[in-house]
Amino acid sequence: MFEDIPVDVSPMHEGERIRSANMFVELAGPKSIGAELVQVKDSVEDGKVEVIGPEISEMEQGQIYPFAINVEIAGSELEEELESVIERRLHELCNYVQGFMHLNQRDQIWCRVSTEARDAGFMLEHLGKALSVLFREEFPIIESISVTIMTDEGAVKEFLETAREKYEIRDSRARELSDEDVDVFYGCLMCQSFAPTHVCVVTPDRTALCGAINWFDCRAAYKMDPDGPIFEIQKGDVIDPEKGEYENVNAAVAENSQGTTERVYLHSVFGYPHTSCGCFEAVAFYIPELDGIGIVNRDFRGETPLGIPFSAMAGQCSGGKQVEGFSGLSLEYMRSPKFLQADGGYSRIIWMPKELKDSVIEFIPEDLRDKIATEEDATSIKELRKFLKDKGHPVLERAPTEVEEAEAVEEEETYPDEAPIIEGTPLMASPEISLPAAGGFRIILKNAKIYAEKVIIKRK
Repeated sequence: MFEDIPVDVSPMHEGERIRSANMFVELAGPKSIGAELVQVKDSVEDGKVEVIGPEISEMEQGQIYPFAINVEIAGSELEEELESVIERRLHELCNYVQGFMHLNQRDQIWCRVSTEARDAGFMLEHLGKALSVLFREEFPIIESISVTIMTDEGAVKEFLETAREKYEIRDSRARELSDEDVDVFYGCLMCQSFAPTHVCVVTPDRTALCGAINWFDCRAAYKMDPDGPIFEIQKGDVIDPEKGEYENVNAAVAENSQGTTERVYLHSVFGYPHTSCGCFEAVAFYIPELDGIGIVNRDFRGETPLGIPFSAMAGQCSGGKQVEGFSGLSLEYMRSPKFLQADGGYSRIIWMPKELKDSVIEFIPEDLRDKIATEEDATSIKELRKFLKDKGHPVLERAPTEVEEAEAVEEEETYPDEAPIIEGTPLMASPEISLPAAGGFRIILKNAKIYAEKVIIKRK
């Protein structure tokens, strides 16, 4: 089947990670541009595979290139609503190819080719051929298929605009429905090759963490393949409508996470937040010093007010972990009327990158739009506190005493050899802290918050 492809193609390679040490080139990702799209057409030239731009053999080791995959399919039983479902399988099927790593989705894709694959003679044309065969096997209703792979910057930029327009059409359709309008939610297990205990719960008001699959997509996927990675969850009894806790959702998550996660709040980052995979588009994180919540998206390259970037934060809460105070989410969920409703919604959000804020500005209540800080307004807790006070953010009403005490400490005179900090002020919050111990053991503190009566900074 894959005799003309110089590397192995098999599900056994799905969890393969290509690190920098054995990477030949990087495609798309955080330092470049890229996108993927599946489109249903009336007719398609079956088996056509085209590469627009430099092939692997023309690339330089260690470099980063733009990258896009455009798959066109045709078939008498294919419908437009199946596009995003089939598109999401690109993640899984690309990873079947030995020496090729695919992460994320839509216009967030991040791929790598290993030096071993390059040395074996692997080309992007081979990836296209593999996808043609694999898609036909996965979806027999596909009667003809063509694959176009782009590494030319101009071609990728033009394709990116087309893809984003298509994404918006899909997303806007799902906004017309709410959780109360349906009796069935869906669970998705597509990311379990990378996050074995993660179960993504998709509802009309909560798009999948990857942002690529909404409730309508799940319904179409389940009808097409009832035994596939997307399954029905009868909504059943509601335990807490504000937090978004459901009896049947808890049972489904417990069963499909091997008992690792037993309870889930769909609309809160506290208590039992939704687990995070690794494909999420953004992370919501608690800022204890201000009792507020920040949001950082994958595209943001700077540091959050906590002093760490998206990558470090994502590393702490991904992999299927349930970490209180942290939750992966899709950008579309930030447009939902139930967005973190148990935590106060946007009245609890105090910081997010400007680009992200601009993209959801029309969904933020008008009276809060200029009260949520960005990296242009604050890059530290101290600057953020001042911004929130100047703007009169409602989060300050939640704990005015603590804020006043913190401000008083900042205004106190400090001495050259030591600086005090107020009693009970949280110095550090982390979902997981690892401590060394004797005898070959390691102590791991989960959801740790460290407090100190006094911190003394001494000059050497």
